[in-house]
Amino acid sequence: MKKSLLFFMLVTGLSFYHGMAQTTQPAASNTATFSNPLPVQFGDPYVLYTQDTYYLYGTGGGADKGFAAYSSKDLVSWKPEGQVYFHDNKNGWSDPDADWGGAYWAPEVYEVKGKFYMFYSAQWKVNPTKEVENFRIGVAVADKPTGPFIDMTNKPIFDPGYPIIDANVFFDTDGKAYLYYSRACYKHPVESEVATLAREKGWFKEIEESWVYGIQLKDDFFGVVGQPVLLLRPPTSLSDKQAEWESRSVTAREVNRRWTEGSVTFKKDNTYYMMYSANHFGGAHYAIGYATASSPLGPYKKAANNPVLQKNTDKGGVVSGTGHNSIAYSPDGKEMFCVYHGRTAKTGEERVVFIDRMQVKNGKLTISGPTTTPQKLPSDVKTALNTN
Repeated sequence: MKKSLLFFMLVTGLSFYHGMAQTTQPAASNTATFSNPLPVQFGDPYVLYTQDTYYLYGTGGGADKGFAAYSSKDLVSWKPEGQVYFHDNKNGWSDPDADWGGAYWAPEVYEVKGKFYMFYSAQWKVNPTKEVENFRIGVAVADKPTGPFIDMTNKPIFDPGYPIIDANVFFDTDGKAYLYYSRACYKHPVESEVATLAREKGWFKEIEESWVYGIQLKDDFFGVVGQPVLLLRPPTSLSDKQAEWESRSVTAREVNRRWTEGSVTFKKDNTYYMMYSANHFGGAHYAIGYATASSPLGPYKKAANNPVLQKNTDKGGVVSGTGHNSIAYSPDGKEMFCVYHGRTAKTGEERVVFIDRMQVKNGKLTISGPTTTPQKLPSDVKTALNTN
């Protein structure tokens, strides 16, 4: 985007510094600790920080064919703000009667020049061939983080010719903005040694895959510049060190798909970090990895210490299905948090929000989770509460 460098440094600083987070629930802020999971039933949680307040958006959370929001001063205790996006706004382009209730998934909200832009995925009503998965990405705008968000126009941002989900936007310090998304697995069978193994074992006839792409956004957020660039995909070789953990949904015979989705990108010390999720979002093996690059459109190299967050049930814990994260910072900006959804034996199939500390040191990203034991409150929470 052709905005001034100073402006984008400010916006990028705010959105990265206090960045993205996700769902949390009422936890007592006057205590010294909090515990996961937080009681908010959100998938794909994302947090916006603006005017000393955090806002949480996600999939589900009681929204009716749209998106709900929560607000917080401390990243731990959240209050519901109600539904902030409705599919039937004047420019609505989605199909609420399509499969998955219209598939209103993974909203993320960004503040630019006093306006708030929500990027999200849903089923597109333009569907002449009656595809089951006709997902596209749209953008809606509001004057407040609590909406109401109105679609900028009556169609998706762009149509790459295949279904796409999980929008994430990164603002670079040179004034450009990039849209990252996941090509859905639908009708995308890919040959690999894992696919060959699945056929030989009699598990599945073919393996479909989702891949993460990136593309520059136009100045007004609506439309793209150039062609999408493939950034991340599952490994083709079984000898690849990433193949084992990224193929668990297949090797566990859950589904005939391998996912690379739910990406979130940030920049630190001139290195671009792209976190992503692999495996079936509805299964136990959903997990998070990351890759690094020297430019926003790659090439990206997956990290040797992947996965950085995964289920702990095989180690005596109760958490599984950990994935689709965003990033948030403590009120004083000194602590970095991974906000993600997961499941426990108690929550069953419901996805609930977790928040655990993460670190980036010497180019290596680590996450101290998943936790269910008491954790210290984010740093400077008392100061944040006292300024209410």
